[in-house]
Amino acid sequence: MNYAETLEYLQELYGMLGYDLGLDRIYALMDSMSKPQDSLKVVHVAGTNGKGSICSMVSSVLMTAGYKVGVYTSPHLEKYNERITINNKQISDEDFAKYLTDVKEHCEMIVKNGIGQPTIFEVVTAAAFKYFYDHKVDYVVLEVGMGGRCDATNIVKKPECSIIASISLDHMEYLGDTLGKIAYEKGGIIKSGCPTVLLTDNEEIYSVIEDICNEKGSKLYLAKTTGAKIIKQDISGTVFDVENEVVSFKNVKIGLLGEYQIVNATEVLMAFKAMKDNGMDISDETIKEGLAKAKWNGRMEIVENSPMVILDGAHNIDGISMLFKSLKKYFSDKKITMLIGILGDKEYEKMLELIMPIAHKAVFTEPHSNRKWDVNEVAHLVEKYNTEIYIEKDIDKAYGLAKSITDKDDVVVCAGSLYLIGELYKLARKSEGSAI
Repeated sequence: MNYAETLEYLQELYGMLGYDLGLDRIYALMDSMSKPQDSLKVVHVAGTNGKGSICSMVSSVLMTAGYKVGVYTSPHLEKYNERITINNKQISDEDFAKYLTDVKEHCEMIVKNGIGQPTIFEVVTAAAFKYFYDHKVDYVVLEVGMGGRCDATNIVKKPECSIIASISLDHMEYLGDTLGKIAYEKGGIIKSGCPTVLLTDNEEIYSVIEDICNEKGSKLYLAKTTGAKIIKQDISGTVFDVENEVVSFKNVKIGLLGEYQIVNATEVLMAFKAMKDNGMDISDETIKEGLAKAKWNGRMEIVENSPMVILDGAHNIDGISMLFKSLKKYFSDKKITMLIGILGDKEYEKMLELIMPIAHKAVFTEPHSNRKWDVNEVAHLVEKYNTEIYIEKDIDKAYGLAKSITDKDDVVVCAGSLYLIGELYKLARKSEGSAI
C-alpha cells in the first residue's frame, strides 16, 4: 500500500469495527510479528485527562538525558503520523505505509486462523511497536488509548513505570459509570514488580489503585496533593516549588499552560523518582531541564495573536472544568469568545453549564465526526446565559466569525472536541497572525 491506500484501509477498519476492547486479537497479532514489544523499555501512561501532556513531559526529560525516545499517543490532530514519533520526529509517510502494509498482512493471517480482524487502534499500535523496535529506541513512552485493562497497549509485560493520570467520568459506556469502576480499568496497566505513580485526593480512586498494587506486588508512589507553591504564573509559563509525600523540588519551570499542568508535571517528577529508585541514572537538574522544554500541541496552546487564539483539547466535563479554572487564572481581565464544537455522545449540557458563564460571546459549530452534535439543538440550552450566541456549522467560517467578533486585545478560546481542534490547527497555521 502507498500512503493514500493506507489511510483508506484505516478508514475501512474504523467504519467496520469502531471500538471493540479486548486483548485476544492484539496478542495474536503481536505473536505473529515475533513480539517486538517485549524488547522495549516502556513508560506506560493511563488516565482520563492529562495523558498526552504527561507523555510529552516524560519524553522531553528522557531526550534531555540523551536517550532515543519513541512516543505513541492518540488521537492525532491533523494526520496519523503524529501518533508515532522518535525524538519528536513523526514517522514518515513512506514508513507509515510500509509498516501498516506489513501489519495488514499479519492481520490477514490471523483472520484466516479464526481470531478476528484487529481494530484500527490495534493495527496502528502494532505498527508503532514494530517501528520502535526496528529503530532501536532506548525508551517508549506509551499512551493508553482508552481504559487500560483491555486496551491494545496493555500487552507490555514489565514497564519501567505505570503512571495513572487524572481520572474522571468519560467513555462510561465502555469503562463503567463510577470513578471506582473507571479506576479499575485504568489500573489494569499495573504490572507485578513495576512501580505505579498516582496523584489523587479521591479516596475511591486511591482505594481501587492501592488494592490492585497490593494484589500485583507493585510499589505505589502516591501523593494526595501536589504540594506545589507557585512562584510565578503567566502566559509565558509557570515556576513552582513542590514538596509532597514522594518528591521535593525547587524552581520547577513548565512552559505548558493550564493550572492542571502543575499536577501533570508533579506526577512526572514522581515517576522519575520511582524509576531512579529502580536504578535509572538521571539527575534532578536534567529532569527539570526536560520539563521546561516540553511542548504539547492543542492543549491550552496559543496559536494566533491579535486577537489571541487558544486551542484546548478539553472534551469532557473534567477537561472543561480545568479549562474554566485556567481561563479565570490567566484572562480574568479579558473578554472571552468561546468557539465550541462537542461530540453528541458527550455530556454536553453539563459541559456548557461549566464553561458558558465565562464566555462573553460564543460560536457553536460541528466537529467533523459522525458523532457530532447538532448545533441547531444547542440554542435552547444556552438561552439562560447572558452571552451573545452565534451558530455556524462550517468550521472554517466559524473560526473566522469567532475572530471577527473579538477585539484584538481579547481572547478566542476553542474547545469541546479534538476533532475540532485538529481542524482549527490547520486554519491557524495558514493565518497571517499565526504563532505556530
